[in-house]
Amino acid sequence: MSLILVDQWRAVLWCRGTEHLGRISRMDQPTEVLHNASVTLRRWREGDAEAVYQVVTSSIEHLALWMEWAADGYHPQDAAKFITQSQANWRFGEAFNYAIIAADGAVVGSCGLMARIGPGGLEIGYWLHPDYVGRGIATLAAGMLTSEAFRIGADYVEIVHDTANVRSAGIPKRLGFTEIKRRPQILVNSSEADGVVIVWRRDRR
Repeated sequence: MSLILVDQWRAVLWCRGTEHLGRISRMDQPTEVLHNASVTLRRWREGDAEAVYQVVTSSIEHLALWMEWAADGYHPQDAAKFITQSQANWRFGEAFNYAIIAADGAVVGSCGLMARIGPGGLEIGYWLHPDYVGRGIATLAAGMLTSEAFRIGADYVEIVHDTANVRSAGIPKRLGFTEIKRRPQILVNSSEADGVVIVWRRDRR
């Protein structure tokens, strides 16, 4: 299994409900475009539904192994709902979702910061198209989000992934996160998840 995925998509980011989200109160909003020499993170915008649809559907066989929202396929209306929800989440400070854009200009995945882990905390989620796995893109994206989270006032940042998702575990390790706990979490339609997730945390230094 080569796909890098974390638990980003179990709630808000693919319009599966916002009941677990908080709001960022004493933090600033993040920059809409984050950039380094290899990767650009750009806020998902109105008009991006087709880009979302294309990158998801071209990754769907891999996504469906881990993500409940992908298990029954993905449709243009799902992409449109995601963009609409992302705009609302950003406006209300509940989540900040970005397209991951590779150096060749291709949209190759998605990532975000989510205010659902308690006061002062932000959770990072990300996934990549399988053709772009193994190039360091997910690590760069998560690192950029971590830095941005602390810049806007977060006290700590967490990354959560299923224990069976071994490749994802390397990312928080490389970024200086520490495993703080494991907890059960059943993904109903996942054929790969083992039902236990690892929570990694990095505190503001």
